[in-house]
Amino acid sequence: MTTATPSDAPKHELTVVHHATCTFCGCVCDDIELHADHERIVETKRACILGEAWFKHHTAERLYPDALIDGQPASYDEAVEVAAEILYRAHMPLVYGLSNTTCEAQREAVWLAELVGGVIDSHTSL
Repeated sequence: MTTATPSDAPKHELTVVHHATCTFCGCVCDDIELHADHERIVETKRACILGEAWFKHHTAERLYPDALIDGQPASYDEAVEVAAEILYRAHMPLVYGLSNTTCEAQREAVWLAELVGGVIDSHTSL
C-alpha cells in the first residue's frame, strides 16, 4: 500500500496490483503494476502509452446493479436463468467483441458458442 504524496493533502490509501495483464493491443503484457484509489487507477508502471491510457480511463465505480432484466435490477441467478433461456431459444446466436478479453475468457466464449450452435465473429471482420 502507498499514500498520496502532497503533504498538505489528506492521505488516501491506494491499492497496488502487481503483475496486472493488459489486453488492450494484443501483446498481453503481464508485468504491469497498477495503483488505484477506490474508483480509479491513478498510476501505472511498465505500461506502454496505450496500456496506460486504457487502464486510467476505466473505473471501478458502480453505474449499474449486478444484473438488469428489461432495464430493471435483477439478481445474478435471475439474470443467468434469463440469459440461458435466450440462448436456448436463439437461432445461431452471435458471440462478438472478444478483442479485449483474456485467452481464458475467449476459450469459454468459444465453448459456449459451440454448445448453443452459435457463431463467432471479431471486430476485424469490419
